[in-house]
Amino acid sequence: MSGDELAMRRRVSDLEREEVADVLREAAGEGRLTYTELEDRLDTLYASKTYGELVELTADLPNGPRPPAVQPQYSGAMVETGPVISAFMSETKRTGAWLAPQRQEVNAVLGDVTLDYTEAQLPYDDVYVDVKSILADVKIRVPQNAVVHLDSNPILGSVSEQSAPLAAAPDPNTRPKTFHIRGTAILGEIKVKRGPRLTKRLGLS
Repeated sequence: MSGDELAMRRRVSDLEREEVADVLREAAGEGRLTYTELEDRLDTLYASKTYGELVELTADLPNGPRPPAVQPQYSGAMVETGPVISAFMSETKRTGAWLAPQRQEVNAVLGDVTLDYTEAQLPYDDVYVDVKSILADVKIRVPQNAVVHLDSNPILGSVSEQSAPLAAAPDPNTRPKTFHIRGTAILGEIKVKRGPRLTKRLGLS
């Protein structure tokens, strides 16, 4: 049973009934309910036992109790396209439990960029990453069971992907994320790796 269902089945107090009675009386005074309807609803109200019954009584009226609000799955807003990551003679990292956009563009020149998706919040089943590496080193670390579609264009550079391990039977309750990675490396290097980095697996960081 979900949290919302439990909330709707919660027992109500006499004070809560009186608060709803005030809402019903106010609605009748405004002409929203006839006095016959008011009497019928008050009779139902004082016989009510759960929060859900109070919600039904005032569903067509303002100021009455409402169903619990639906909680978002992620603490931050989901972003379809993230800001461009640019690293010029510098180092940029996205690691830990960051909220990953569906589409990410990376431009690295004489710098280092690390995108670690292994602990990231991934609202989307498909993630698109477009990387340009010029005399730079770009590392993209994806979850162990991720599906990777790599479109590489090395020009005197290198684009490599760590092969997927021999996987056990897939978990039917978990759909692996799919990464569509397009990499252009000009005298640079782009590496796609799988699973947490070694120091993380060993608990060293």
